[in-house]
Amino acid sequence: MTIDLAALPHDFLWGTATSAYQIEGAVAEDGRSPSIWDTFSHTPGKIAGDDHGDVACDHYHRWREDIELMRRLGTNAYRLSIAWPRVVPDGDGPMNPKGLAFYDELVDGLLAAGITPSVTLYHWDLPQTLQDRGGWPERATAEHFAAYASVVAERLGDRVTHWATLNEPLCSAWIGHLEGTMAPGLTDLTAAVRASYHLLLGHGLAAQAIRASAADAEVGIVTNLSTVHAASDRPEDLAAARRMDGHTNRWWLDPVHGRGFPADMRELYGVELPEQPGDLETIAAPLDWLGLNYYFPATVTDDPTGPVPHARAIRRPDVARTGMDWEVDASGMETLLLRLTEEYGARKLYVTENGSAYEDVVRPDGTVDDPERQDYLVQHLAACASAARKGAPLAGYFAWSLLDNFEWAYGYAKRFGLVHVDYGTQVRTIKGSGRRYAEIVRAHRSRARDAA
Repeated sequence: MTIDLAALPHDFLWGTATSAYQIEGAVAEDGRSPSIWDTFSHTPGKIAGDDHGDVACDHYHRWREDIELMRRLGTNAYRLSIAWPRVVPDGDGPMNPKGLAFYDELVDGLLAAGITPSVTLYHWDLPQTLQDRGGWPERATAEHFAAYASVVAERLGDRVTHWATLNEPLCSAWIGHLEGTMAPGLTDLTAAVRASYHLLLGHGLAAQAIRASAADAEVGIVTNLSTVHAASDRPEDLAAARRMDGHTNRWWLDPVHGRGFPADMRELYGVELPEQPGDLETIAAPLDWLGLNYYFPATVTDDPTGPVPHARAIRRPDVARTGMDWEVDASGMETLLLRLTEEYGARKLYVTENGSAYEDVVRPDGTVDDPERQDYLVQHLAACASAARKGAPLAGYFAWSLLDNFEWAYGYAKRFGLVHVDYGTQVRTIKGSGRRYAEIVRAHRSRARDAA
């Protein structure tokens, strides 16, 4: 399969992505306080293998080595997240100078290497102190988030222009508060809906705070979306697909685009939203860009007695799947990029995460070849280029992930990295997929130079 590199803009951002809790480690160093993920991962039975992020990839101490890996890959952008409990350990109140100094130095190191930092302010690691006061179901958390955003933007805004408020609020609300398999591990529909509302309110408030502190800021939000297909033409399955699309996609996209929360989903959830005058306008703060995290599609059937949204995903036979048992369908990437362009009028799009986990084998010579991940990467980049050719304003792609890392409830059992990490020794090895990505980046850069 070939990638239509000519369809991508000459200043396309080729990046990798990580998140703080998944790679940093050093959870009790230099004033960092516990997050909800520290608490959740140390709760017996919550994480495969009873793993946790106490050390992870030790990025807190090895960030210079990791920047050198990016340089070797030839990427020109890096999506990182800031750990709220490292910067404001109590969730509100005093800033921790040592915590913010770490990100100050990291940003300077990236810029010195010619790598654009793309900063995400919230990748799920809420300070436990705020969870103890009610967490995201409480309005005060959104207000504290905006204050924290202001602190970070004021410190880094002279060098960082690319900002995301939230990463995947769906996971924080639905998986963390409804399904219970992510922190904070609740199974409460009312808490989940209230959390979803305050997450998006926090996004809007933080967008205002960033822009007030950093004049050149480009602000966006990162959403994880899926294409949704009905398992059959039965009216019940078609209705189930509509509900799943509302639960997965429209509930998050409509409010930030000024459409309010979808009426059909409000009725389905049956939970009164904690609305106050002006909230919807705040949530719909203008977006400079929109981030798409895409991994797999969903094929669903009606499940009237099942949990909200009463739609059950089915396993389609004879379809390629990753090591996460996720269906491989690169066409979904193109479909979503075009939907965001045509239905929501996106002005600038980034694929902020896309990647795959497979069983990696370290050869006797220490190398790691991963042909399935290479194929996945090429297929999805081809879909990106096809969408761009058809008019999607795609400005960059961030591969998930730079490093193998702590993969949430899966612990260290699943590896997404372009770079293999030996967790015992912390030795990093660029995989075949990393080398393939570097080749694609070089080819595009060469084409862009020739066209100049």
